[in-house]
Amino acid sequence: MRRPYQYIYILPLVMNQQSQLTGALSRATIAELIAGDPPLLEQCHDISEQLQPNGFDMSVRSVSHYHADSTPGSIGVLDGDRVLPENAELSFDSDGWLHLKPGPYLITFHEIVNLPRNIMALARPRSSLLRSGVAIHTAVWDAGYSGRSQALLVVHHPAGFRIRRDARVAQLVFFPLTAADPHGYTGRYQGENL
Repeated sequence: MRRPYQYIYILPLVMNQQSQLTGALSRATIAELIAGDPPLLEQCHDISEQLQPNGFDMSVRSVSHYHADSTPGSIGVLDGDRVLPENAELSFDSDGWLHLKPGPYLITFHEIVNLPRNIMALARPRSSLLRSGVAIHTAVWDAGYSGRSQALLVVHHPAGFRIRRDARVAQLVFFPLTAADPHGYTGRYQGENL
């Protein structure tokens, strides 16, 4: 009888100038930064529930859908070429629920993120969403960014998906830079949705 292969993955370790291991920030480090001034994250519902071993669970503040007859978005070489499509915020029912049909939605997170110039972040969907046929797509949170971020939520399940206001949907994972960026993020989304 043939035995199944066992795979062992060895991840390269990145060393900083002080010869200390670097990688994603731990729960304890994230908690310390939340308690800092300015806090890494503000307007959190329940830090004890949202704080995870490898990141922080972000929750839904609002959900918007794209109009089929609205102007399409565009992006070009120049910043002035960028046009965002119109969308309309959906209303949660009296119990705080929405039933989403298959398709794309723009979600706005409840928490405000304040990244110092030496930390960036990436987000991944919670596994329960993936198991329900729902994806979340995000961009990079650049070092120095501050604001209430947005993400693209796509419902792939043919029967749709139910979501409740303040549900935790994505985990934000923080990474230290090898050196602080002297300027930090200065793009058009700085201070968004505040």
